[in-house]
Amino acid sequence: MLSTRRPLHVGLRNFVDWIRTESSKENSIREQAGEIRQRVKGHATKDGLTVRSMPWSGSFAKRTGIRRHLQGATPVEGQDVDIPVVVSPKTKDDEALESLLPRFYAYLDASYPDTPKKQTKSSVKLDFVGSKVSYDIVPMLATTDPKRQILIRAGGERRETSVQNHIEFITARTRDSALVSGRVSFNEMVRLLKWWREVKCQGQIDAYPSILIDQLAAHAYREQGVDETYPATLARWFGFLAHEVARRAPIYFDDFIDWKRPPLGNPWAVIDPVTTDNNVAGHLGNGDIGVLEEWMAEARDDVLQAIAADHDDDEAAAFDALVPVFGRHVIHHS
Repeated sequence: MLSTRRPLHVGLRNFVDWIRTESSKENSIREQAGEIRQRVKGHATKDGLTVRSMPWSGSFAKRTGIRRHLQGATPVEGQDVDIPVVVSPKTKDDEALESLLPRFYAYLDASYPDTPKKQTKSSVKLDFVGSKVSYDIVPMLATTDPKRQILIRAGGERRETSVQNHIEFITARTRDSALVSGRVSFNEMVRLLKWWREVKCQGQIDAYPSILIDQLAAHAYREQGVDETYPATLARWFGFLAHEVARRAPIYFDDFIDWKRPPLGNPWAVIDPVTTDNNVAGHLGNGDIGVLEEWMAEARDDVLQAIAADHDDDEAAAFDALVPVFGRHVIHHS
C-alpha cells in the first residue's frame, strides 16, 4: 500500500485543493444565485409564466466543479452553476425553446444590463467576469412529479429527467467514500478526471461531456472503490476504465431506473442514471471511443511511472510523469 506521507500523494492532495473552486467563494455564489433566481422569477411571473421550482443543479451542487483556467489559449469555464427554471406552460409559446430563451434573455438583460450574457442552444449564460463565475439559466417544463422535469433541446427534442436525482447520484457516492479511511473522496476524483479531460481535449470537450465523466467515475468507484492515496486510486481507475472502454462494456446504474437491455444501434452504451432512453455515449463513434481508451491507457501508464519514481525518491521525475495527465499545473500547484 502506498503511504499517505509520500511526496506524490501529498502533492496530488495539494493539487486537488488547487483545482477545486475556492471554498471562500461558495457563500457568495449561493447569495448571487439566490438573487438571480428571485429576479428571474419576478420577471417571469409578470410575463405570465408560472415558475414551479428552481432547483440547484450542475457541478456546484455536486461539488465536482473545477476552477476557471486557461488550457492553451482556450478559457475553461471551471465553475458550472446551473439554475434550472421549471415552468408550467399555459400556451404553445410557453413550451417552445425558441420562444422561452429570448424571453429569459430579456429578463436577465433587464436585471443585469451591464453583465455579459449570451444565448446558448438550451440556456442563457450570465458571465460575471470579475468573480470568474458564470450562471446558466435553463428553462425546463414541469411534470406531475416535482422531482422530474422536461429538458427542452434545440430542434424541439424533449427528454424527461430529474435534476434532483442527478445531484443525489453524485452526492450519495461522495458520502459513501467519506466512510473509507484516507483523504480520497469520490467527488475529488471526478474533479481530477474532469481536469484530465480538459488537458487531453484542450478545452474542446463536446465529445466527452461532464455527464459521461460522472458516469465513468461512478462505474470505476462501484468496481474499484477508492484507495487511501490519490496515486493508487488514479492508477486503478485509469487501468480499469481503459479495459472497460476497450471492451465497450455497457454501463448503467440501478439507483433510480431498471435498465438491463443490451445497447442497440450504438457502439457503446453509457446510460443516464435517471433516464433510460438517454445513452450519454450514443454520439460517440468507434474512433472517439478508441481515442478515449488510448488516453486512459496512457494515463494509467503515466501514473504508474510516477508511482515508481516516487518509490525511488525522485520527486521531480514523479511529477514530470504526471504532466501528460494533468498538464504543467500539477508541477506548479502540488
